Amino acid sequence: MIRFIDTYLDNWVNKKNRKPLVLRGARQVGKTYSVQQLAKRNFEHFINLNFERHPDLISIFESNDPGLIMAELSSYFSIPVIAGKTLVFFDEIQSAPAALKVLRYFYEEMPRLHIIAAGSLLDHILNKINYPMPVGRVEFAYMYPLTFYEFLLANGEKGLLNYLEQYNIDSKMSEALHKKALAQLRLYYFIGGMPEAVKVYADDKDLSLVEQVQENILTSLKYDFGKYGTHKEQQALNDVLNYVSHNTGKKVKYSQINRYENQKILKSALLKLEMSRIVHLVRKTKSARPPINQMVDNDVFKPVFMDIGLANRLNGIRLIDIDDLVTAYEGSLAEQFTGQELIATLNPPYIDTKLYYWHREAKNSNAEIDYLLQIDNSVVPVEVKAGKTGRLKSLQVFLAQYGYKLGVRFNAALPDYGRNLKAGVKLGNEIKNIIYDLLSLPLYFTGKISGILKQIQ
Repeated sequence: MIRFIDTYLDNWVNKKNRKPLVLRGARQVGKTYSVQQLAKRNFEHFINLNFERHPDLISIFESNDPGLIMAELSSYFSIPVIAGKTLVFFDEIQSAPAALKVLRYFYEEMPRLHIIAAGSLLDHILNKINYPMPVGRVEFAYMYPLTFYEFLLANGEKGLLNYLEQYNIDSKMSEALHKKALAQLRLYYFIGGMPEAVKVYADDKDLSLVEQVQENILTSLKYDFGKYGTHKEQQALNDVLNYVSHNTGKKVKYSQINRYENQKILKSALLKLEMSRIVHLVRKTKSARPPINQMVDNDVFKPVFMDIGLANRLNGIRLIDIDDLVTAYEGSLAEQFTGQELIATLNPPYIDTKLYYWHREAKNSNAEIDYLLQIDNSVVPVEVKAGKTGRLKSLQVFLAQYGYKLGVRFNAALPDYGRNLKAGVKLGNEIKNIIYDLLSLPLYFTGKISGILKQIQ
C-alpha cells in the first residue's frame, strides 16, 4: 500500500542535517507499516523495538549513553547497528518516556544513525506525566488515515487519480468522469481511510469484512480508554466518542453529550481524545487576516472525527446497498470528509495542521464559514455543501466585511470558476455591493485545494 508520506520519509533518510524523527498519529493509521517499508527500501538492517511488546527492554534506557544502548539492543536482537545501514525504530514510545528523553543524546552523539520513534498516545502520556519533549533535538512528522487519493490508488483507480491530480481549473471535465469520482467518494465515505479496512476491501471487495475491521478498530480504541483514569472518566470518553461521530460541523454542546454529567469531565474527555488524535477540534477564530490562529476562542469548537468510515460505523450504518444509501446527516458527512481531508493534505507532513472556522453574530445577520484556511499567507473562506446547490450568504458576508475577492465552495457539482460575480450583502443596516470570484469544486478535489489555488494565482 503506497502512502504519500513515503516520499517524505525517503527524503528524511538522505537529509543532510537529519534528526531523530518522531512519527505521530492515532492508532492503526499505518505508522509501523510505513517505517517497515522505509527500512526495506533504504537499509540493510532494521531493529524494530515495540515497547508494548518488550517492556523488559525499557530498563536499557536508564542509561543516557547512546553507544551503550545501541550495543545492548544489537546484542539482544542479534542485528548489527551500523550508521547509514541500520534503521532503528522505537515503536509505541509513549510506553517508555525514558527512551524519548534519550533521543536528544542520539542526535548529539550519534547523528549519522537513523532513528525513528512512533507513538499513538504520545501527547496524552507526556501531558499526564509532565515529561518534556526534547525540542530542538528531534523532528516530527504527522500521519493520518489514507486520504481519498491514497484510497483511489489502493483500489486500482490509478487512471482516475492521475486525471484528478493533473486537472486544471480551466479545463472542462466530463460528466462521466465526474460521476465515477463521486461514486468512489461515496465508497470512501463508508469504508474510510483506515489502512486495514482499505486493504480488506481492495483485496476482497467484501463490505462485511470491512465492517468487521472497523468494529475491531473501534474496540481497540475503546480499550485504550482503560489507560485514561477512572470508570467515570472512561464512560465520559465513550459518550464523547459517540457524540462526535454524528455532530461534525456543529458547535459542541455538552448538555447534548450527557446532560447528567459534569461539563468539566466532558470537556476533559474531549481534549483527551484530541490529544490521542482520535478527534480533531475546529476552533472558532475572530481573525480574518494572517495569522488566523490569533484571536482563537479555545472554548468554542466543532469536532471532526479521525476517520469518516469509523464515524459511520459508530453511527450504526451498515455497509449494505451503500450506492443508494442516503443518511440523515448528509451535510455532516460532507463536512467530515472535507475536514479530514484538509487536515491530512493542507500542509506538508512536518506541520501539525489545525483547522479553524469563522462565525459572526450580529442582529439579523449571523454568518458562519465552515473552514477558514490560511494557505501560505492568503486567507481563504470555504463553504461545504452536500448537494449541487446551496446558498452563499455567509461566504458573501465574509467577503464583504473583510474586502476579500475569492471564496471557495465544495459541493457535488462539476468544477466551475466564476469570475466577477455580483452580490448585494447586508451588513448592519446597509447593503454593500461586492464583486467576487467563486471557486466551486467537487468535494473530491478537497485534497488538491492548495494546488488549484496556486493555478489561479
